[in-house]
This record gives sequence, structure tokens and C-alpha cells, in this order.
Amino acid sequence: MRHANARGDFAATSRLLRTAALAVVVGLLSTAAAYALIHLIRFFTQLFFFQTLSFAERSPAENTLGLWIIVVPVIGGLIIGLMARYGSEKIRGHGIPEAIEAILFGKSKISPKVAVLKPVSSAIGIGSGGPFGAEGPIIMTGGALGSLLAQFFHLSGGERKTLLVAGAAAGMTAIFGTPVAALLLAVELLLFELRPRSLLPVALACAVAGFARPLLLESGPLFPLETAALGPLGLFSCVAAGIVTGALCWALSTSLYKVEDLFGKLPIHWMWWPALGGLAIGIGGYFEPRALGVGYDVIADLLANHLAAGIVIGLILVKAAIWVISLGSGTSGGVLAPLLMMGAAVGAVVAPYMPGGAPAVWPLVFMAATLGGMMRAPIMAVVFAFELTHDVNALLPLLMTCAVSYGFTVLVMKRSILTEKIARRGYHIFREYGIDPLERHAVGEVMTREVETIDAGAAIADVLTAQFGPTQQHRAYPVVENGELLGMLDRETLVSAGGRHAQARVGDLFGVNTPVMATAHETCRTVAGRLAVHAVERLPVVEDAQTRKLVGIISRSDLVKPALSQFDDEERREAFRRTPLGVWRDRRTRA
Repeated sequence: MRHANARGDFAATSRLLRTAALAVVVGLLSTAAAYALIHLIRFFTQLFFFQTLSFAERSPAENTLGLWIIVVPVIGGLIIGLMARYGSEKIRGHGIPEAIEAILFGKSKISPKVAVLKPVSSAIGIGSGGPFGAEGPIIMTGGALGSLLAQFFHLSGGERKTLLVAGAAAGMTAIFGTPVAALLLAVELLLFELRPRSLLPVALACAVAGFARPLLLESGPLFPLETAALGPLGLFSCVAAGIVTGALCWALSTSLYKVEDLFGKLPIHWMWWPALGGLAIGIGGYFEPRALGVGYDVIADLLANHLAAGIVIGLILVKAAIWVISLGSGTSGGVLAPLLMMGAAVGAVVAPYMPGGAPAVWPLVFMAATLGGMMRAPIMAVVFAFELTHDVNALLPLLMTCAVSYGFTVLVMKRSILTEKIARRGYHIFREYGIDPLERHAVGEVMTREVETIDAGAAIADVLTAQFGPTQQHRAYPVVENGELLGMLDRETLVSAGGRHAQARVGDLFGVNTPVMATAHETCRTVAGRLAVHAVERLPVVEDAQTRKLVGIISRSDLVKPALSQFDDEERREAFRRTPLGVWRDRRTRA
């Protein structure tokens, strides 16, 4: 009973407090980085489109360049290509896949060079008309700040990952003012776990960024909105909207990577590709200037239904075309804002034809469902839309539509727009989360309790004959003295000592060092890691570390046992049939 009571709900240690304290610092740094990025974007927008040195906010659609507008994105793309080739290739792309790759395959290490070049290159790309958002770059930049701080304090890989994600989520909070959605983005996309050691620091970083945002940026919702509640027919409209947005996600993602493949076939170095993508931006921007840049003002107009249907259709076509081509060229910029605009535009076009009333809600619903389906993060998308607008009436249609869109993309698309890029680099990511069966079981539940031991007073020669002779049953045996464990003994150790000290006690082979062992209340996952670290196949199990009273032994084969219960849950189907006596009986079938 004492061991059972020693097991808690979580595997938290005092190191969590240090990580949480550093996460607060990361939240502040990421907010400052978001402030700097937004002003860099404004600066380059003024420089490229209006030839002035200013940090004032101004839309590129207000330019009077005429045909010269085609040249501006080409210049921006050329600069980004040079920065990527001679600075760091990791600045290419929209930021989130690069953050995921660093977390899973790069030990959560991001270089200082990326922390500087990514926001600058993204500001140049967006400021020169790129149809991107600031969220992807700030996710990468905030993540880099968290990673660098963790490296400075020599934290572990797991703690580095936590601070990287904390910086990324805090940066998103600072850009959009959506701390809860940013936390959910971390849970659904970046952390690949749900533990206090990661959830608490990330939540603190998001909260700090949320409180610090009004000090540097605007407060309140980015797109305040209030819509009416849907009627019962709205359910069918939500299903239809989910299918349409799911299909839109499939079309955009498929087109993006087809274009990327076409760029890969060009007989020129990839450094020149962003300039070619910039040419497409310039041409599209000449015909539809509102498709250029971040476009938060356009999103606000779409949500408020301030644009005519003909204008919206043209906006969708141009925005989708230049976004796909430019992002496929490998330039630098985020995907959230373009997805929001395209989804809201589709919703604005179909809103008059959606049954259930409240036509004003559909641009918001389509916007969120496009984001949730494309990112495979439906919960984040629902909360994100709510925090952007504070529209309570939209929650139910948001939930339904995002769920349908998510289900559509899961069934139709093997990978999301994020994981496809990583898969093309040779890495596979499995996005389903589940509790490790080794976490759910303690060593005492699977260990072998009947253990053959060797007494410490036995002579080496006798043990060599009895336990390691022709009838040897195990590779190693625990050695005990008066019930206390001294360590594990194998043939190699015994043979090397037997030639010199054949009559010596076996106990003399062990020093004063604490043996590698396990306790019955530890999780199987912890012990599995210990087996791997020490490259052994068996560990003695003791009652506690003080008395070292041997109670069993655990081997690698014992660690397979927890998988049996998982197999029953996942692979066995249970049905009922009526017996002749009219009693229901359980019948199990294997899948």
C-alpha cells in the first residue's frame, strides 16, 4: 500500500519551477519580438511601396506605383533568396514545419542566426507584398528565443523543447491576442505530449504575453464581431460548410506541393526561386492590390460583409494563386493569415445561400474551418476564432464546422500542409497522441517475483560451476547479502575474476557504488529508459533504495506485457449473443 500511495498523477519534479520561471522570461521576449516584427513589416511596406522611412501602418493596396508594382515583390524575393543561401537555408518556408522539425529531429536547438534572419526575411517578404502573415515567422522567432535561452542555461532536451514551444506560442499570442488558442496550438501541433512539465510553462508564457501585449500593441479582439444564433437548419449548413472547407484545404495543400515540385525541376539554383514567386505576386497584385501583404484590414471587411461578391471572388482567385506560387518558391512568410482571408472570402460568397439564418456568421465559420482543417487542429481553430472576435453565438457553428472539416481532411489527406513538408525531407510524423502503456503500469505489476539469487558469501569457483555452467538459465543473477542487494553478476565478470581469485567471495567483486536497480512503484517507462541507458537486459527490483531488499527482477521481455492490455483495447472486438437460456454472453473476436 505504501508503494501504491507513492505513485502520483504526474511525473513532476522541482525542475518544473525553474522551467516555468524561464517561460515567463520567454513570454516577455517573444512579445517584444512580435512588436519588432510588426514594425519591421510596416517599415519595409513603407519603403517598398511608398518610398518613405516610416513605421506607420499602411496597406500596400494604397500604392500608386502602377506597373512598377510587379517589380517590387521580385526585389523582395531576390533579397530573401540571397539571405537564405548566404545566411541560413532554415529561413525558407512558413515557420511552423521548421519549428516541428527542430523539436522532433533537431533536439530543439535553433541557432542565433535563424533567430535574427527569420523575422528580417519575413518582414522583407511581407513588406514587399508577399501574401503572408506574421504568425509563422514569429512562431519560429519566438521558438528560437526560447531555445537559445534554454541552451544558455544548459537545460535538457525536454526542457529546451518546452521553452521553444513556449516562445512560439507566446509570439502567436502577441500577434493575435489569442493566448488560449496559442496554448491549444502548442498542444495540438508542437508539444507532442500533454504533461505538466510542458503544459504549465507554455501556459504561463502565453498568459504573460497576453498581459504584456496591450503595453506594446493594441488591446481587445483583432476582429470584434457579434452575430445572431443559427436556427436548427444551421446544422446542415455547418456540415456542408465543413465539407467545402475540407475540400478547399485539400485543393490548396495539393496545389502548393505540386507547385513546389515544379520549382524543383527548374534548371536554376533555388536561390532565384523566391524572385520568380515574387513575379507572380507582382502580377497578381497589379490586378488585385488587396491580395498583397498581411491583409488584416481585408479580413475585417470580409467578416463584416463590406465587400461585393464580385470583388470577393476575384480576391479569392488572386490570393490563392499568388500564395501557392510564392510559398512554393520557398520564400519566407506565415500561412495563418492567408488561410483566414481565403476561408472568410469563401464564406462571404456562399453566406446568402446557407440555410439556418444569420448570414453574417459564415465568413467567420468558413475562416476557422479552413484553418482547422489545413492545420489539423480543430480545437485551436474554434477557440482562435472566438478570441479573435469574442462572438459567443458563433461557438456552436464553429465547433460543428471545424469538426467536419477536420474529419474530411483526416480521411482524404495523408498529411497536412505542415507535415507534408517535413515528410519530403525524409521524416515521418505520427500526429496521434495516446498514453504510453508503459506509463500506466508499475514495475511491480509485471516483474518476476520468484528470483534465483547468489549469496555474497559463495566462492567464485562454485558459482561459476553452479550458475554459469552447462545448465545456466539466465545471463545474470542478483547477488544479495543478508537480504540486501549488492548488484547483478554475469558470466563475463565472473570469468575475468575466476582465474585470479577462484576461492574469493562473490561479494568481494562489488564495490561501494550503488547498483543499477529499479523499485516496484516506478513506471515501466522509467525502467525501460534505464535498461536502454545502461545497455542491460535485466534489472533487480528492490523494495526501496535505502534497504535494497530484493523483491523481484524485471527484464525486457516483461516490458512487453503492458502492450497486451492495449492490444485488447485496440484490436479485440467484443459482441454479445443470446444463449438458449436467454442469457447474454460475451463473445470476443480478434480484429
